[in-house]
Parts: sequence; C-alpha cells; structure tokens
Amino acid sequence: MATQNSTLRVALGCDEAAYDMKQALLEHVRGLGHEVEDFGTFNAEPVLYPDIAFAAAHAVKEGRFDRAILVCGTGIGVAISANKVPGIRAAQAHDTYSAERARKSNDAQILTMGARVIGVELAKKIAESFLESEFSGGGSQAKVDRIEAYEREVAAGNSPDSKA
Repeated sequence: MATQNSTLRVALGCDEAAYDMKQALLEHVRGLGHEVEDFGTFNAEPVLYPDIAFAAAHAVKEGRFDRAILVCGTGIGVAISANKVPGIRAAQAHDTYSAERARKSNDAQILTMGARVIGVELAKKIAESFLESEFSGGGSQAKVDRIEAYEREVAAGNSPDSKA
C-alpha cells in the first residue's frame, strides 16, 4: 500500500449524473501525481452505476488499485454497491473531515460523493483529504478487525444474526 505523499493507484468511476464531476476529478487526481484509471461512464448517457462500482471495488480488493473514488448523483448508490464487494469499506463523505476520518479511523479504501450534493471544487478538496490520509490503527484497529471478522462469519454462514 502506498504511504502518504507517495503515488497511489486510483480507480475512478461514476454514473451519468456525475460524469462532469468525474472528469474534473480525473484531471485533479492526476495533477496530484497519482496514477488514475477511468472506470466510466464515458459520457452522460444513462448507465447502471452498480456495475461500475462493482468493477472498481473488485479492482481495489484484488490489489490492482490502492483506492477508488466513485461519484453518482448522491454518492449513496455507489457506496451501497461498492460495499457489497466483500473486503471493501466504501464511505460517503461530503466534507474533508469525514473523508479524512474514513481513512484514519475506518481504513476505507473507497470514497463516494454526490455530484448533486456538492460542487466540483469541494469534491476535489474532499478527494485530496481522502488520498492524503492513512489508516492510523490504534484504537480503531479493533473496530476494523471486528468488521472484517463479521464479514468472514457471514461468508461462512456463521453469522450470529442468522440464528435469531
């Protein structure tokens, strides 16, 4: 995993509502010195955003990318979609503090934002906060470990919730 101030491999994707924002983020993240791959959409025509979110999330899970940034109208749909990929923690953030904490406290690999919620300039700052932050471990490590353990329990069919 890349460390703060080093080059990250970033997957970037969107739906049609966020196409213009994604284009601006693509240029901005590259300008910060990171490697970026565009996962689409590639125009403003309607698209099934879950497929884009799934593809980006799998690319992060497989280690081909360090992080991902996904944008849609609200940031909600791509967050829900990305979080369906086991091992992924996607966090929606519309302010720099939340984006930073998504990394530092929750070890989120994916940031989601809504193009109908915030403007492009704020989105750039939020993305920058997310990309510059690293997981701090410490007291948060046990919480992230518990999330991962629960995910393994569910995958194995041993979820305590399924016995209720």
